[in-house]
Amino acid sequence: MTTRQSPVVCDINITPLIDVMLVLLVTLIVSLPMMTHAVKLDMPNAPPARNVAPPEVIDLEIEFDGTVIWNGRTVKRLQDLETDLQSAARKDPQPEIHLHADRHVKYNFVALVLASAQRSGIQKMGFANTGEFSN
Repeated sequence: MTTRQSPVVCDINITPLIDVMLVLLVTLIVSLPMMTHAVKLDMPNAPPARNVAPPEVIDLEIEFDGTVIWNGRTVKRLQDLETDLQSAARKDPQPEIHLHADRHVKYNFVALVLASAQRSGIQKMGFANTGEFSN
């Protein structure tokens, strides 16, 4: 009885190696343009900011009944408010006016104050504490 032995196979299976190499090649091809793509911008060279003092802040409050309060002082008439606004508009730098309107005030009073500020030449005016109007 002679048994025939089959020859031993000494080949390496290179299919998984080719798969890994293809994945690495695709990853390189996809990521390479992102790494080399750049936007060239010529940014201006701004001089360093000088020490600028923060502008004066004026609190202008409008109570629920239409009473106007200028930095803690009650303003009796609309003409007095316009005088205060005009003197603030002439200052250099112009002060910031923070308008605090009560949530129950009629819009007519707020509109009168805004119109007076516009006529006086106020450029820096903003509404403060508007978070209470969210609900």
